[in-house]
Amino acid sequence: MAQRRGVSTPNTPLLSIIIVAYRSRDEIGACLASLPRTLEGREVEVIVVDNSPGDGAGEIVRTQFSHAGYLAPGANLGFGRANNLGFARARGDFILFLNPDTVSNAPALAHGLARLRADDRIGLITPRLVLADGTMDLACRRGIPTLWDGFCRATGLAAAFPHTALFAGYNLTHRPAGGTYEVGAINGAFMLAPRRTLAAVAPDGKVFDEAFFMYGDDLDLCIRVARAGWKIVYDGAVSITHLKGVSVAKDYDAMARAIFDANRAVFLKHFGTSSFARWKYAAAFGLWKQVALLRAWLRDHRQVRPV
Repeated sequence: MAQRRGVSTPNTPLLSIIIVAYRSRDEIGACLASLPRTLEGREVEVIVVDNSPGDGAGEIVRTQFSHAGYLAPGANLGFGRANNLGFARARGDFILFLNPDTVSNAPALAHGLARLRADDRIGLITPRLVLADGTMDLACRRGIPTLWDGFCRATGLAAAFPHTALFAGYNLTHRPAGGTYEVGAINGAFMLAPRRTLAAVAPDGKVFDEAFFMYGDDLDLCIRVARAGWKIVYDGAVSITHLKGVSVAKDYDAMARAIFDANRAVFLKHFGTSSFARWKYAAAFGLWKQVALLRAWLRDHRQVRPV
């Protein structure tokens, strides 16, 4: 219990990695195999929360990665609630929320930990996330989108002028991929934080708002951490691989609608301070969603990346 109050012991893991698995049988093995067992001579604790029991991922974890903690709640709890369940079990001084469709490496993890130790104002940090085709996952560094940013993405201005700050405020494509700087938000696929930050923003242990079942929870957490006085940092000096959306991309339209609706809910929660503001954000996100889906249909492909 002493560690829960922020006091480490010699047996305290340096890092706890929490992975929520959902239809992850094909990805979970590579993800777990990429994680070091120790860093700096201290334990790296791994906790897998299985949100789709019976799909085969749990069997892989139990038989091939027996060192990992395995939690099977018996149903799909949603991303936030499952992460909170893993956090309740975690003992590390630092916490990493990690997607199962990632392939990590020890240098990237060590670099992130070093940054957190060197600057106690950093509350959340991410490396550059690289997709399977070698391109950058743009969602790993984002601004908190204004209505103008939403308009630019929906109309294609952001894609047409990626190096112009006026049009690229959401995915920050005008900033150097290999640089390091503060951002508005990072991707829930990789969120590394000191335990003390999470304890401060979630004294009840609920790091993620469980009202968000699957999407929007990462943006919500970033807003809460920033408002509590910590920095959200992107560090492109190191990278990991993100095999983005493998487990949930079977039904693009449903996924895209869920993402837009969840992000609308985040804005209503944090910025809907008046009836007009609530109407404004509800209308804006509704229009943004319809325009983005229409553009995807007209282009006859499934890659509108709403976040």
